[in-house]
Amino acid sequence: MTPEVGAAIEEIGQAYPRATLTVREDGQGGAIVIVDPVPLAGPYTQGTTWIGFHVTHLHPPADIYPHHVRGDLKRRDSGGLGSGTSASSFEGRATIQLSRRSNRRDAYTDTALLKMERVLEWLRHK
Repeated sequence: MTPEVGAAIEEIGQAYPRATLTVREDGQGGAIVIVDPVPLAGPYTQGTTWIGFHVTHLHPPADIYPHHVRGDLKRRDSGGLGSGTSASSFEGRATIQLSRRSNRRDAYTDTALLKMERVLEWLRHK
């Protein structure tokens, strides 16, 4: 794992001290990360979810995309999850994939933690 990827994971761990971080090195300098649980709420029946993503060896210049959350995600209004979401799988889990590419990201300020929090905030207000 590159030092940059390790630092990104450490920052996430410090921001979510009550969550379990599951980290699997990808063998190329990056890592697969799952943070569980994280607060969800918003329009969903579930109050928490886990979130997973791949931090590649190219971090920080490379975007972290996509993110995955629990596969049983349901809205309180029984509506669909809408655009930017799709059923998928991640690390052997059924997931909802969240497609939130950052086309104008700044590699120096857009950390893995900030990207994860932006994706969660988008999901909470969807």
